[in-house]
Amino acid sequence: MRNNLIAYLLLTPWLAGFVIMYLIPMGISIYYSCTDFNLLNVPQFIGLSNYNRIFLQDDTFYQALKVTFTYVLILVPFRLAFALGVAMLLNKKYRGIGIYRTCYYIPSIIGGSIAVSVVWKQIFGNQGVIMSILSAMGIEQKTSLLGNPNTALLVIILMGIWQFGSSMLIFLSALKQIPLSLYESADVDGARSVIKFLKITIPMLTPTIFFNLILQIINGFRVFTESYVITNGGPLDSTLSYVLYLYRRAFTYFDMGYSCALAWVLVAIIAMFTIVLFKTQKNWVFYESEEES
Repeated sequence: MRNNLIAYLLLTPWLAGFVIMYLIPMGISIYYSCTDFNLLNVPQFIGLSNYNRIFLQDDTFYQALKVTFTYVLILVPFRLAFALGVAMLLNKKYRGIGIYRTCYYIPSIIGGSIAVSVVWKQIFGNQGVIMSILSAMGIEQKTSLLGNPNTALLVIILMGIWQFGSSMLIFLSALKQIPLSLYESADVDGARSVIKFLKITIPMLTPTIFFNLILQIINGFRVFTESYVITNGGPLDSTLSYVLYLYRRAFTYFDMGYSCALAWVLVAIIAMFTIVLFKTQKNWVFYESEEES
Protein backbone atom coordinates (compact mmCIF):
# COMPACT_ATOMS: atom_id res chain seq x y z
CA MET A 1 0.00 0.00 0.00
CA ARG A 2 2.82 2.38 0.85
CA ASN A 3 4.53 1.75 -2.48
CA ASN A 4 1.24 2.31 -4.31
CA LEU A 5 0.69 5.60 -2.50
CA ILE A 6 4.18 6.76 -3.42
CA ALA A 7 3.59 5.78 -7.04
CA TYR A 8 0.29 7.65 -7.22
CA LEU A 9 1.89 10.65 -5.53
CA LEU A 10 4.59 10.75 -8.19
CA LEU A 11 1.94 10.35 -10.89
CA THR A 12 -0.20 13.17 -9.48
CA PRO A 13 1.16 15.95 -11.79
CA TRP A 14 0.50 13.82 -14.89
CA LEU A 15 -2.89 12.64 -13.65
CA ALA A 16 -3.91 16.22 -12.82
CA GLY A 17 -2.84 17.38 -16.26
CA PHE A 18 -4.68 14.49 -17.92
CA VAL A 19 -7.90 15.23 -16.05
CA ILE A 20 -7.73 19.03 -16.51
CA MET A 21 -6.41 19.13 -20.08
CA TYR A 22 -8.13 16.04 -21.54
CA LEU A 23 -10.98 14.45 -19.58
CA ILE A 24 -12.78 17.65 -18.56
CA PRO A 25 -12.53 19.26 -22.05
CA MET A 26 -13.74 16.00 -23.59
CA GLY A 27 -16.76 15.96 -21.30
CA ILE A 28 -17.53 19.61 -22.08
CA SER A 29 -17.17 18.91 -25.81
CA ILE A 30 -19.61 15.99 -25.63
CA TYR A 31 -22.11 18.20 -23.84
CA TYR A 32 -21.70 21.09 -26.31
CA SER A 33 -22.21 18.67 -29.22
CA CYS A 34 -25.76 18.22 -27.96
CA THR A 35 -26.45 21.95 -27.68
CA ASP A 36 -26.88 24.98 -29.94
CA PHE A 37 -23.87 26.75 -28.38
CA ASN A 38 -22.55 29.62 -30.55
CA LEU A 39 -20.00 31.26 -28.20
CA LEU A 40 -22.37 34.15 -27.55
CA ASN A 41 -25.53 32.72 -26.00
CA VAL A 42 -26.14 30.30 -23.16
CA PRO A 43 -26.12 26.78 -24.70
CA GLN A 44 -29.50 25.10 -24.95
CA PHE A 45 -29.71 21.30 -24.94
CA ILE A 46 -31.06 20.00 -28.28
CA GLY A 47 -30.23 16.29 -28.02
CA LEU A 48 -28.91 14.63 -31.17
CA SER A 49 -30.11 17.36 -33.53
CA ASN A 50 -26.55 18.32 -34.49
CA TYR A 51 -25.75 14.74 -35.45
CA ASN A 52 -28.95 14.43 -37.49
CA ARG A 53 -28.04 17.65 -39.25
CA ILE A 54 -24.54 16.33 -40.04
CA PHE A 55 -25.69 13.11 -41.69
CA LEU A 56 -29.00 14.20 -43.21
CA GLN A 57 -28.69 17.89 -44.12
CA ASP A 58 -25.03 18.85 -44.55
CA ASP A 59 -23.67 18.24 -48.07
CA THR A 60 -20.42 20.05 -47.21
CA PHE A 61 -19.76 17.43 -44.53
CA TYR A 62 -19.73 14.71 -47.18
CA GLN A 63 -17.47 16.80 -49.42
CA ALA A 64 -14.99 17.32 -46.58
CA LEU A 65 -15.18 13.63 -45.75
CA LYS A 66 -14.52 12.71 -49.38
CA VAL A 67 -11.51 15.02 -49.58
CA THR A 68 -10.07 13.70 -46.32
CA PHE A 69 -10.57 10.04 -47.27
CA THR A 70 -8.91 10.69 -50.65
CA TYR A 71 -6.02 12.41 -48.91
CA VAL A 72 -5.52 9.55 -46.46
CA LEU A 73 -5.89 6.73 -49.00
CA ILE A 74 -3.28 8.25 -51.32
CA LEU A 75 -0.94 9.80 -48.77
CA VAL A 76 -0.44 6.92 -46.33
CA PRO A 77 0.74 4.20 -48.79
CA PHE A 78 3.07 6.56 -50.67
CA ARG A 79 4.51 8.10 -47.50
CA LEU A 80 5.21 4.68 -45.98
CA ALA A 81 6.67 3.40 -49.24
CA PHE A 82 9.02 6.36 -49.56
CA ALA A 83 9.94 6.14 -45.87
CA LEU A 84 10.80 2.45 -46.17
CA GLY A 85 12.74 2.93 -49.40
CA VAL A 86 14.85 5.76 -48.01
CA ALA A 87 15.35 3.89 -44.72
CA MET A 88 16.77 0.91 -46.63
CA LEU A 89 19.14 3.21 -48.53
CA LEU A 90 20.28 4.84 -45.30
CA ASN A 91 20.77 1.48 -43.61
CA LYS A 92 24.13 1.19 -45.34
CA LYS A 93 27.57 2.08 -44.07
CA TYR A 94 28.49 5.15 -46.08
CA ARG A 95 30.76 7.99 -45.17
CA GLY A 96 28.72 10.85 -43.69
CA ILE A 97 25.57 8.73 -43.48
CA GLY A 98 24.48 10.64 -40.35
CA ILE A 99 24.33 13.86 -42.35
CA TYR A 100 22.08 12.24 -44.95
CA ARG A 101 19.75 10.93 -42.26
CA THR A 102 19.48 14.39 -40.73
CA CYS A 103 18.76 15.98 -44.11
CA TYR A 104 15.97 13.53 -44.85
CA TYR A 105 14.43 14.08 -41.42
CA ILE A 106 14.40 17.89 -41.59
CA PRO A 107 11.19 18.09 -43.72
CA SER A 108 9.29 16.27 -40.98
CA ILE A 109 10.43 18.84 -38.43
CA ILE A 110 9.47 21.93 -40.44
CA GLY A 111 7.06 20.39 -42.97
CA GLY A 112 3.84 21.11 -41.07
CA SER A 113 4.69 24.72 -40.25
CA ILE A 114 2.83 27.71 -41.65
CA ALA A 115 6.04 29.16 -43.13
CA VAL A 116 6.72 26.05 -45.22
CA SER A 117 3.08 25.94 -46.33
CA VAL A 118 3.42 29.52 -47.56
CA VAL A 119 6.59 28.58 -49.47
CA TRP A 120 4.81 25.56 -50.95
CA LYS A 121 1.98 27.86 -52.04
CA GLN A 122 4.45 30.15 -53.78
CA ILE A 123 6.17 27.25 -55.54
CA PHE A 124 2.95 25.92 -57.05
CA GLY A 125 1.20 29.29 -57.47
CA ASN A 126 0.63 31.26 -60.67
CA GLN A 127 4.08 32.87 -60.55
CA GLY A 128 5.79 29.90 -58.93
CA VAL A 129 8.69 27.73 -60.01
CA ILE A 130 6.50 24.89 -61.27
CA MET A 131 4.48 27.13 -63.57
CA SER A 132 7.70 28.70 -64.91
CA ILE A 133 9.14 25.26 -65.65
CA LEU A 134 5.98 24.15 -67.42
CA SER A 135 5.96 27.37 -69.45
CA ALA A 136 9.61 26.88 -70.42
CA MET A 137 8.75 23.37 -71.62
CA GLY A 138 5.99 24.79 -73.80
CA ILE A 139 3.18 23.55 -71.57
CA GLU A 140 0.89 26.53 -71.09
CA GLN A 141 -1.58 26.39 -68.21
CA LYS A 142 -4.48 28.81 -67.79
CA THR A 143 -4.54 28.21 -64.06
CA SER A 144 -1.91 27.05 -61.59
CA LEU A 145 -1.91 23.56 -60.11
CA LEU A 146 -3.40 25.05 -56.96
CA GLY A 147 -6.13 26.81 -58.94
CA ASN A 148 -7.26 23.64 -60.69
CA PRO A 149 -9.79 21.55 -58.70
CA ASN A 150 -8.39 18.38 -60.29
CA THR A 151 -4.80 18.95 -59.15
CA ALA A 152 -4.96 21.12 -56.01
CA LEU A 153 -5.40 18.19 -53.63
CA LEU A 154 -2.52 16.32 -55.28
CA VAL A 155 -0.22 19.24 -54.45
CA ILE A 156 -1.20 19.03 -50.78
CA ILE A 157 -0.75 15.25 -50.84
CA LEU A 158 2.72 15.73 -52.36
CA MET A 159 3.64 18.00 -49.46
CA GLY A 160 2.46 15.34 -47.03
CA ILE A 161 4.55 12.66 -48.74
CA TRP A 162 7.56 14.98 -48.50
CA GLN A 163 7.25 14.80 -44.71
CA PHE A 164 8.19 11.12 -44.40
CA GLY A 165 11.15 11.63 -42.05
CA SER A 166 9.57 10.38 -38.82
CA SER A 167 8.34 7.16 -40.42
CA MET A 168 11.74 6.74 -42.03
CA LEU A 169 13.53 6.86 -38.69
CA ILE A 170 11.16 4.28 -37.22
CA PHE A 171 11.74 1.98 -40.20
CA LEU A 172 15.50 2.55 -39.98
CA SER A 173 15.52 1.55 -36.33
CA ALA A 174 13.51 -1.59 -37.11
CA LEU A 175 15.81 -2.53 -40.00
CA LYS A 176 18.78 -2.50 -37.66
CA GLN A 177 17.03 -5.05 -35.44
CA ILE A 178 16.69 -7.67 -38.18
CA PRO A 179 19.32 -10.42 -37.54
CA LEU A 180 21.99 -10.52 -40.22
CA SER A 181 22.02 -14.31 -39.93
CA LEU A 182 18.70 -14.42 -41.82
CA TYR A 183 20.19 -12.63 -44.82
CA GLU A 184 23.36 -14.76 -44.63
CA SER A 185 21.28 -17.93 -44.73
CA ALA A 186 19.36 -16.57 -47.70
CA ASP A 187 22.63 -15.77 -49.49
CA VAL A 188 23.82 -19.34 -48.95
CA ASP A 189 20.57 -20.58 -50.54
CA GLY A 190 21.15 -18.26 -53.49
CA ALA A 191 18.15 -15.98 -52.81
CA ARG A 192 17.93 -12.79 -54.85
CA SER A 193 17.48 -9.34 -53.36
CA VAL A 194 13.78 -9.25 -54.23
CA ILE A 195 13.18 -12.58 -52.51
CA LYS A 196 15.09 -11.46 -49.41
CA PHE A 197 13.04 -8.28 -49.33
CA LEU A 198 9.70 -10.10 -49.63
CA LYS A 199 10.52 -13.12 -47.46
CA ILE A 200 12.70 -11.56 -44.75
CA THR A 201 12.55 -7.76 -44.64
CA ILE A 202 8.80 -7.26 -45.03
CA PRO A 203 7.72 -10.03 -42.57
CA MET A 204 10.19 -8.79 -39.95
CA LEU A 205 8.99 -5.21 -40.43
CA THR A 206 5.26 -5.94 -40.16
CA PRO A 207 5.00 -4.75 -36.51
CA THR A 208 6.69 -1.49 -37.50
CA ILE A 209 4.50 -1.17 -40.59
CA PHE A 210 1.45 -1.70 -38.39
CA PHE A 211 2.63 0.97 -35.94
CA ASN A 212 3.44 3.48 -38.69
CA LEU A 213 0.17 2.74 -40.47
CA ILE A 214 -1.91 3.65 -37.42
CA LEU A 215 0.07 6.84 -36.77
CA GLN A 216 -0.12 8.00 -40.38
CA ILE A 217 -3.85 7.31 -40.70
CA ILE A 218 -4.54 9.34 -37.55
CA ASN A 219 -2.30 12.18 -38.74
CA GLY A 220 -3.88 12.05 -42.19
CA PHE A 221 -7.39 12.54 -40.86
CA ARG A 222 -6.13 15.50 -38.82
CA VAL A 223 -4.67 17.43 -41.76
CA PHE A 224 -5.38 21.14 -41.38
CA THR A 225 -2.45 23.54 -41.84
CA GLU A 226 -1.75 22.64 -45.47
CA SER A 227 -5.38 23.01 -46.56
CA TYR A 228 -5.87 26.19 -44.57
CA VAL A 229 -2.71 28.04 -45.62
CA ILE A 230 -2.15 26.83 -49.18
CA THR A 231 -5.68 26.78 -50.61
CA ASN A 232 -8.07 27.60 -47.74
CA GLY A 233 -10.18 24.67 -48.89
CA GLY A 234 -10.45 25.81 -52.49
CA PRO A 235 -10.92 25.78 -55.34
CA LEU A 236 -14.55 24.67 -55.19
CA ASP A 237 -13.94 22.89 -51.86
CA SER A 238 -11.62 20.42 -53.62
CA THR A 239 -9.13 20.64 -50.73
CA LEU A 240 -11.58 21.21 -47.90
CA SER A 241 -10.25 18.84 -45.26
CA TYR A 242 -12.47 17.64 -42.44
CA VAL A 243 -10.63 19.56 -39.72
CA LEU A 244 -10.66 22.73 -41.82
CA TYR A 245 -14.42 22.42 -42.19
CA LEU A 246 -14.71 21.82 -38.45
CA TYR A 247 -12.63 24.96 -37.85
CA ARG A 248 -14.85 27.02 -40.15
CA ARG A 249 -18.03 25.94 -38.39
CA ALA A 250 -16.51 26.86 -35.02
CA PHE A 251 -14.65 30.10 -35.66
CA THR A 252 -16.15 31.49 -38.88
CA TYR A 253 -19.83 30.70 -38.31
CA PHE A 254 -19.54 30.47 -34.49
CA ASP A 255 -21.50 27.23 -34.59
CA MET A 256 -19.56 25.70 -31.73
CA GLY A 257 -22.10 23.02 -30.81
CA TYR A 258 -22.20 21.76 -34.37
CA SER A 259 -18.40 21.86 -34.55
CA CYS A 260 -18.12 19.72 -31.41
CA ALA A 261 -20.46 17.18 -33.01
CA LEU A 262 -18.26 17.13 -36.10
CA ALA A 263 -15.23 16.54 -33.89
CA TRP A 264 -16.82 13.50 -32.25
CA VAL A 265 -17.81 12.08 -35.62
CA LEU A 266 -14.14 12.34 -36.59
CA VAL A 267 -13.13 10.59 -33.37
CA ALA A 268 -15.55 7.78 -34.21
CA ILE A 269 -14.14 7.45 -37.75
CA ILE A 270 -10.54 7.28 -36.52
CA ALA A 271 -11.53 4.81 -33.80
CA MET A 272 -13.26 2.62 -36.39
CA PHE A 273 -10.14 2.47 -38.58
CA THR A 274 -7.94 1.75 -35.55
CA ILE A 275 -10.21 -1.07 -34.34
CA VAL A 276 -10.29 -2.65 -37.80
CA LEU A 277 -6.49 -2.58 -38.01
CA PHE A 278 -6.12 -4.14 -34.57
CA LYS A 279 -8.68 -6.82 -35.39
CA THR A 280 -6.93 -7.75 -38.64
CA GLN A 281 -3.32 -7.59 -37.44
CA LYS A 282 -3.26 -11.29 -36.60
CA ASN A 283 -3.61 -12.05 -40.30
CA TRP A 284 -0.55 -10.14 -41.46
CA VAL A 285 1.57 -8.88 -38.55
CA PHE A 286 4.42 -11.18 -37.50
CA TYR A 287 5.63 -10.98 -33.89
CA GLU A 288 8.81 -12.88 -33.15
CA SER A 289 7.84 -13.47 -29.52
CA GLU A 290 4.62 -15.23 -30.61
CA GLU A 291 6.61 -17.46 -32.96
CA GLU A 292 8.94 -18.48 -30.13
CA SER A 293 6.05 -19.28 -27.79
